[in-house]
This record gives sequence, structure tokens and C-alpha cells, in this order.
Amino acid sequence: MNILVQLSHPAHFHLYKNVAKNLMNDGHQVFILIKTKDILEDLLRDAGLPYYNILRVPHRKNKLGILLDMLLRDWRIMCFSIKHRIDLLTGSTPEVAHVSWLLRKKSINTGEDDMAVVPAFAKVAGPFIQSMLSPVVCDNAGIESMTIHYSSYQELAYLHPNHFKAEAGVVEKYGIQIDKPYFILRFASLNAHHDTGIKGINTDIAQHLVDMLNPHGTIYITSERPLEPQFEQYRIHINPLDMHHVMAFASLYIGDSQTMAAEAGVLGVPFVRYNDFVGRIGYLRELEDVYVLGYGFKASEAGSPERMYSIVDKLLSMPNLKDEWKLRRQRMLADKIDYAKFLTWFIENYPKSVGEVKDADNDFWVRFK
Repeated sequence: MNILVQLSHPAHFHLYKNVAKNLMNDGHQVFILIKTKDILEDLLRDAGLPYYNILRVPHRKNKLGILLDMLLRDWRIMCFSIKHRIDLLTGSTPEVAHVSWLLRKKSINTGEDDMAVVPAFAKVAGPFIQSMLSPVVCDNAGIESMTIHYSSYQELAYLHPNHFKAEAGVVEKYGIQIDKPYFILRFASLNAHHDTGIKGINTDIAQHLVDMLNPHGTIYITSERPLEPQFEQYRIHINPLDMHHVMAFASLYIGDSQTMAAEAGVLGVPFVRYNDFVGRIGYLRELEDVYVLGYGFKASEAGSPERMYSIVDKLLSMPNLKDEWKLRRQRMLADKIDYAKFLTWFIENYPKSVGEVKDADNDFWVRFK
């Protein structure tokens, strides 16, 4: 098959990198299409994966600009699909649904955010989606009839033990001592279209966290937004391909990024997230409420900072923290499948795979462990 994979965010690179390699190894022709977005192109280049950049203009943030950019990507992906005789399109974007509908090609959309969190996606992509792959805890109201649920997380497409093993050498080249406690703080930009009105960690909260953590270990800050001068001493620049190794040996992750919180959780690192998405995203609620791998605090709720500080203090005082989280991670992994293995199989056998999943018994899922 000729398979088109569209990536629009660095997180999508991680989701599809092993899947793309699996498909290539199985003899399929895989075309990766991207737009310029943060470090996405750097990730692909460093990983040695060939790609085509179909939109290099800066990301426009007003509604009209977003719409025009999407229509331009639709057109360019459609032309590319015709030229390269694409059989199947996959990705986490509306364009995958649009182009496959226009060309009457097979398509598979992927996503793990509940539709209520990304209403714009539901509106512009929903009517055209053939199949939507989402975790079992994801609420896809509005497109539920097109949804195929699986027991895993997108983060387990690249951080499942089948694909990832943390390497001390990778971490130590940054001068980080893995035998001593260290903490990762992450400040997201929160400027995507679905982030409108969302609050996260402000300067006062960041300072309080730094003051709490300093006596217990080394602090490293990564940030998408400009840092205040007093925090620059903690900033660390890490090759994005190495970030998961650095995360895996950390004692604690605190931030207002969704994806990095989930990555910490599936790696067995305690996470604390602070933003207004808390309580609205099913897979993160499951990591927090069922497996207790982390804690979420809604930024706009009264008393949230104090409750967060209390949990951080509790985590800092736990003598067996890493051992306890290792057990919690093992419990989570026992319930979940290797998503890269499943997604590869689902693409290669589509659309027959839809019926097989809907009729699946427990033995079916065991093969993807």
C-alpha cells in the first residue's frame, strides 16, 4: 500500500514514528507530510525519517487564518495523494478526513482528546471521518458511531517497554546525576486554538514550587514560553529525542502540559499537572484516578495552588516513592496494549480490522501486549 501519514504536532511524530517504521519494514510505501510546527521538522530530521513539508508559513492564530491554512493543506495533500497514488491516509488532523472523503480513499483518524475538549475538530472533521481510533476512556460524543476504542494510550506507541528503555548515558551527557533526586518543571505556551481561556502555572506559583523543591534536589525547567529572569538558572536545553530518557529518571514532573504529564505517568514518574483541562480529558483522568500515577489541579478553582502544594509536599516526603510508582506503572501496563503494534496491524488490515476489533474477545487483545 501507499500510505500517507500527516503530522501536525511534535507529539504526532512520537505517535507515528514506530508505526511508520513497522509499515516500511512490511514493504509499504510511507509518505510523511508535515507543516512547520515547533520542533516537528527537527525531530524527523534527527530520526532520519524522510518527510515532505507542505506548509512552511508561520502558524496563524486568528480563526480566518486557521481556516485558510487548513484549506491550503487540504488542497496540497489532495494533489500529493493523486500524484503518489495514495491508498490510505492516517493522522490526527481534519485534513486526513477531508481529503480521503473527496478522493474516496481509505482513512484512519487518531486522537485521545475527548471531543468536548476539541470542539473545532469535531465540527470541521466529524462529518467526513471514516474511522476514529481512541482510548476506551475517550468520550467521542458526536462521532461515537465512527469510533473504535482500544485499551491503551497514544503515549504507549513510543514509551511502551517494547519500544523504549531509558538509558543512563543519554541523561548523564547533560550533566544530570541520575543517582540524585531531580525534578522537571514544564511550562507550556497554551496558545493553541483549543487553549483559549485556559490558565496554567503563573510566576507566583512557579516561584513557590521552586522554593519547595530546591531543598530536595536539582530543578530543571523546560519552557515553551519566555522565562522570567529568576528562573533562567534552572533552564535546561535537551535534544527532544532525549527528553524521555531524562524524564524517566526524574523524581517528579510538574507542569501545565498535558502530553508530558501523560508521558511521565506511563514511564512511572509521579506527575502533577496544573491547568484548566483537569477533569475534562478521559485518558488523563484514568491515569490519575484509576492508576494514581499523577495528580491534576484545575487552575481556575479556588484553593487549587494550596492543594497542589500539599500533594507536592506529600510526594517529596515519601521514602519509597520510586518503588511505589514502579508498581503502579506495572499495574497500568498489565491492562494496556502496545499501541504501535496495534495501530500497525489496524492500518495494514483496514477496513477489515474494524469488524475484528468490534468482535474482539480478550484473546484478541493479548496478542498486542
